[in-house]
Amino acid sequence: MRHVGTVAGREIRSLFVSPVAYVVLTLWAVLAGFFFLSNLIAFQTELVRMQQFGAFDMVRTVNLNDHLIMPFMGSMWIILIFAIPGVTMGLFASEKANGTQELLLTSPLTIWEIVLGKFLAGAVFVLLMTAVVAFFPGILFVYGDPELGKTLSGLLGLLLVSLTYVAVGAFASSVTSNQLIAFFLAFGVLLLFLMMPFIAELGATRGALGQEATAADLMRWLSTGSHFEQLLRGLVDTADLGYFAFVIGTFILLSKAAIESVRWR
Repeated sequence: MRHVGTVAGREIRSLFVSPVAYVVLTLWAVLAGFFFLSNLIAFQTELVRMQQFGAFDMVRTVNLNDHLIMPFMGSMWIILIFAIPGVTMGLFASEKANGTQELLLTSPLTIWEIVLGKFLAGAVFVLLMTAVVAFFPGILFVYGDPELGKTLSGLLGLLLVSLTYVAVGAFASSVTSNQLIAFFLAFGVLLLFLMMPFIAELGATRGALGQEATAADLMRWLSTGSHFEQLLRGLVDTADLGYFAFVIGTFILLSKAAIESVRWR
C-alpha cells in the first residue's frame, strides 16, 4: 500500500491541471455564499417579525444552529449530488479514454493501490469543499454564539456524505470509458439514494406489514439523508458512522472488482 499516496498525488495534480477542479470549487464557493446569505437574511427577517409581534418567548428559543446552520448545510448537501459526479467522472474513465489504463494495470501497482489512491484524491478534494462550507459558519463564531459541537457534527456529516458520493462516483467511472456516462450514472445512483425515503413511503401506503414494511425500512436505512440529518442535529451515533463506512467500503470493493475484471479480459 506504499504507492497509494503516489497515485493520489498524481490524480490530484491531474484534477487541478484541468479546469474541472477550478470550475467546481468556484461554483461551490459561490453557491455556498449564496445559500448562506439567503438563510441569514431569512433568519434575520424571522427574528424581526417575531419581535414586531411581541413573541419574545419564541425569540429566546431561536438559535443559530437549528435555524441558520442546519438549513445552510442541508442546501449544500443537495448541491453535492450535482458536484461530486463532476469531480469523480474522470477518475477511471479518463484512463480508459486516453489509453493509459493498460500502462497503469501493467505497472507494479496493485489494484488496491490504484483504487484507494484515486479514492484518496477524491477525498482530498471534498475535504477542500467541506473547508469552504466551514468558512461560513466560522463567521458566526466571530459575531454570534452557535454551538460548536453541533456545528462540527454537521460538518462531519457533510464530509461523510461527500466521501460516500466519491465512492459512488469512483465506481461509476470504473465501469465506463465515457466521462459523460460516468457523470449521469453516478448522478442517477445518488438521486436514487435521495429518493429512497419517498419510495419507501409509497411502499408503506400499499402495505404496512410483511415484506413491504421490511423493504421500506431497508430503503430508509440506505438513504444517506436520514443519517446525515442525525449528524446535523448533533447526534453522533456509531450506527450512522457504520452506515457511511459500509456504503463507502461497498462501492470501493465494486470499483476494485470492475477494474480487476479489465485485467482478466
